[in-house]
Amino acid sequence: MQKFDQQELLALAEKKQFRKLKNLLVEENEVDVAAFLSELDEERAVAVFRMLPKALASDVFACLEVDRQEDIINGITDKELGTIIDDLFVDDAVDMLEELPANVVRRVLKNTGSDTRQLINQFLNYPENSAGSIMTAEYIGLKKSMTVEQAFRYIRAHAVDTETIYTCYVTDATRTLEGVVTVKDLLLNPYEAKIEDLMDTHIIMATTTDDREAVVASFNKYDLLSLPVVDKENRLVGIVTVDDAVDVMEQEATEDFQKMSAMLPSEKPYLKTGVFTLAKNRIPWLLILMVSSMLTGGILARYEAAFAAIPLLVTFIPMLTDTGGNAGSQSSTMIIRGMAVGEISPRDIFKVIWKELRVGFIVGLVLAAVNFVRLMIMYPGNALICFVIVASVFVTVLLAKTIGCVLPIVAKVLRLDPAIMAAPLITTIVDAIALVLYFQLACALLPI
Repeated sequence: MQKFDQQELLALAEKKQFRKLKNLLVEENEVDVAAFLSELDEERAVAVFRMLPKALASDVFACLEVDRQEDIINGITDKELGTIIDDLFVDDAVDMLEELPANVVRRVLKNTGSDTRQLINQFLNYPENSAGSIMTAEYIGLKKSMTVEQAFRYIRAHAVDTETIYTCYVTDATRTLEGVVTVKDLLLNPYEAKIEDLMDTHIIMATTTDDREAVVASFNKYDLLSLPVVDKENRLVGIVTVDDAVDVMEQEATEDFQKMSAMLPSEKPYLKTGVFTLAKNRIPWLLILMVSSMLTGGILARYEAAFAAIPLLVTFIPMLTDTGGNAGSQSSTMIIRGMAVGEISPRDIFKVIWKELRVGFIVGLVLAAVNFVRLMIMYPGNALICFVIVASVFVTVLLAKTIGCVLPIVAKVLRLDPAIMAAPLITTIVDAIALVLYFQLACALLPI
């Protein structure tokens, strides 16, 4: 809360001084009011929500978490529910309905106006994670035959029901998208100027079936505030606004972070996710990595004679595997991030490999040199063993950098999420290769 102390508001709610509480809340931002409702128990949250003015109530409802929205829906009348849903922007209503239980969804749709219900059903039929599933149907549509004066008159009449008015979209009688014009363009031109002469016909757009990540990439590339979405016949069906693009960015970043940490993605916040759900999301990858780590044990067993003959070799295994894993995860993290923001594509694979080879050469050389000096001081008279160790470090870093940059790109080509090729999996692969390389060099160069 910005203007009032939240503890004061909570105290008023506890004492059921709702009239005084209402007078304070109507001065607050809807996001802050939603945060306040989240702190209350279900009964008081419903009571406070019902006393809010109609316009504020709809805005606050859109900002609530889904579980609290469900509490509100279960605690208000059908008439109140219909008013709220009809006042919501369609994309906000769709986002909510996708998360609610089926019986609650049926009640919501039953008490929604026919026009709103038709739009919601249309949006719910678009593929998950597509541009159609995150767009809104509330936009300003103009005709190219309009003058600037007529356009302003139209905007004033319809702007109250739209999410954004800065960018207006010019369509013909069949809703085919013909151009875009900004309010700035309208303000800087005389009233008698025609929209046809002001609109930009070079339109950046998405289709309803485009992946939402491609939509986000367009926002990042062109610095957009909104993006028109058309169907296969180039008819305008909605727009994606920047706030929805930011939500997608946050969701995708969270999903990638979870995958890179060897967990199945979860859409719920951590504190609202059950213990068994968290365990279920973590167990599969841990099992995969545990089983794959047995390969490392098999390699050690195969070369048991080598470190039985020279026990000193064993002490450097953790350093070698950790260095290789860290080097590989550095490269994979950079490549995954580069692909996520559109800086790197699969066709850049040879450029990436060449760059990482050079980086690996420099890094490996520095690490090998530092290790050689350290080992010669600690183990004088064992120059050949020191050479085997530093040579293994150098080659391991070189291979780890290459593997770390190649695997995420290969995953992309195979239509898998590159984030799965992150630190845990890279480390497991590099560990096995590093050990084989280490003991092969030891067997070839040392008297074993």
